[in-house]
This record gives sequence, structure tokens and C-alpha cells, in this order.
Amino acid sequence: MGIKTWLMDSMSAWLNTEIDDNEDARLTDFERLCEELHQVDVLLVEGRTRVSQVIKSITNSPWTHSMLYIGRLDQIRDASLRDKISEYYQGESHEQLIIESMLGEGTIISPVTKYKNEHLRICRPKGISRSDRQQVIAFSLSQLGYDYDVRHLLDLARFLFPYGIFPRRWRSTLFQQYAGRSTRNLCSYMMGDAFGSVNFPILPIAERGEDGSLKLYKRNPKLFTPKDFDYSPYFDIIKYPFFGLDDVAAYRSLPWDTEGMICNASGDCFVPMKSVDDSESADEEKDIDPENDTSSDTT
Repeated sequence: MGIKTWLMDSMSAWLNTEIDDNEDARLTDFERLCEELHQVDVLLVEGRTRVSQVIKSITNSPWTHSMLYIGRLDQIRDASLRDKISEYYQGESHEQLIIESMLGEGTIISPVTKYKNEHLRICRPKGISRSDRQQVIAFSLSQLGYDYDVRHLLDLARFLFPYGIFPRRWRSTLFQQYAGRSTRNLCSYMMGDAFGSVNFPILPIAERGEDGSLKLYKRNPKLFTPKDFDYSPYFDIIKYPFFGLDDVAAYRSLPWDTEGMICNASGDCFVPMKSVDDSESADEEKDIDPENDTSSDTT
């Protein structure tokens, strides 16, 4: 193993270390969410690793990772695509699968259960046709084995700073024009290209001509981040908390604590102390005998 490879592997392991054990992430009903998933749904994750904290800072959003749901193996109609999946995933055939780009791993296939304990959100492309769903899956599967584009992540970070403060060799490559496509991926970049392959909009650029006609332009897929699927008007947002509120006033039957506990976070709870003024007021109220109270009598 070369020094460069060892350094990259060590850095990836360090960046992928979880630093935020946020119990609030478990507020998603994972089983119900899995029942709702459709092919080519985009799943967003609020990550808890070091690299997730970097992405939160870069994008100003809680969503740090995005992945494409491709369904179970037997839902893929094209036999060649099923064979492609089998090359990269040796798990159970009934598993619900996603394709994602991961730091230190590249573009891979994983079971949805990998994110069972995370805060998740479903973003569903509105009205996409069955044939286009298969094309989006096929495009995504063609990226399997691509490395994770660490340079791209750094470019997104540098993009936040004034362009002129960096030497030319440090400046972002996000806007450079080139023929063909890189063999490195970032999660949202891959999916932006996949949906673009069937002209499905995420956040297109709209311009109106002098004659009043409207024309849409594809946005540079290098600029996509996970939050864009959340913001896009062309994706429905689907959330599944533990407790649904479909019935009228169903929130009244939620299993709220009855002891008056207030929590800053899971495991950090307390019963609020009454202030001195509140205690004195309560004592005064107890000293008053309603039957003998003549304070409101008139003379």
C-alpha cells in the first residue's frame, strides 16, 4: 500500500467517524418508511459523522447525504442490470437496496437497513414514468465502482469564499467545461446526472425570451447538494414520524410525559423549578379559605 493510499484511507476513516450520537434521529418510523418507498425515491440523511458536519456547514442544511432507492432485485426488469447489481451486492435478494456514493468506498449498493437508526426523508419525483424510472436506475448503476470525489467536496467548500482570494491553482473546478464525465462521484452529483439523463427537473434555470416564451436549462449537476431535492418543487416530501396525526385531534392521545419533564436532548431532562415568586403566590392561594374570604364583600 502506497503512502498516498494509506493517507487517504486514514483520512476517510477519521472523517467517517460518528461524533454526534443524536437520539432524536430515531424519531422516524423506519418500518413504515420502508413500506412507503418507491423506485427512484431519493432518500436524504441527516448524518452524524465528521464529514457530515463539514457538509452541513457548506450547504447550510441538516441534510448531508442523498441516495437513490432502486428497489429489490426482482423489481429490476432488465436482466443485465440485475447481473450488474449482483456483481456489487451479495446480500439477500429480498433486501430493499439503495445506490450511493460514500467517502472511502466510492459508488456502492447498500441495503436501506444500513440507515435504520438515522433521521431520513423521502423525496419522490412527481409523475416520473415507469420507463424513465428504469433509465434513472440504469444510469446510476453505470456509476458503480466510481471513486468518491474528495476534490469535488473541497471545491464546494471553496466555492463559499470570494473567488479572488485563492491562487488560480486552488480555484474551484466546478465551472470548468469538459467533454465526457469524470469517473469520480459525489452523491448528489451522481443523482443530478441520473435524473438529467431523462430530462427530469430538479432545480432548473428558467429564462423567458423576448417573445414571452419560457425555456428551461439544466443546472450544472456539480452544484447539486442533498438539500436541493428537499427544496425542489418537482419532488414530493414524505415524512414518517413515530406517531401519525391523521385523525382529528389525534395528538391528544400521544404518550406525553405526565410529570412535567422538559428535555434539552434525549437523556438531558429535568423538571422545571418554580421561581420564588411562583412559590409565594401558590402559598398565598392555599392560605385563602374561599368560605371565609371576605376580601370581595361590600360594606
